[in-house]
Amino acid sequence: MAETSPNPVTAPEQHRPTPPSPAPSEPLWRDALGEQLRSARRDRGETLSETADRAGISPQYLSEIERGMKEPSSEMIAAVAGALETTLGDLVLQVAERILLDRSTVDRAGTPSGPVCRAAYALAA
Repeated sequence: MAETSPNPVTAPEQHRPTPPSPAPSEPLWRDALGEQLRSARRDRGETLSETADRAGISPQYLSEIERGMKEPSSEMIAAVAGALETTLGDLVLQVAERILLDRSTVDRAGTPSGPVCRAAYALAA
């Protein structure tokens, strides 16, 4: 009798290790930036249109920035910062602090997190 190879359909399944689940990651820069811009605009009691007009951009674009949908250029970020009567440096520092605060909240909860993004903080310092 000729030797046959095992039928792949009926062959016993090999045990494959389950890959580790990824650690929760830090917020994206654009998300943290958007949250900070929206917070600053609302603190001033302004509408999207009012802030966008002063920044020289459309309200739709500002809305997309605030929702983290767009990755604005540094010129656009500076224009919006100016419209909100803050500086680019102060805005970068506020965003970096928000990212670090989010990280420390996650750490206190005992949940692992990704590497800390210190680049934004270094830019602001």
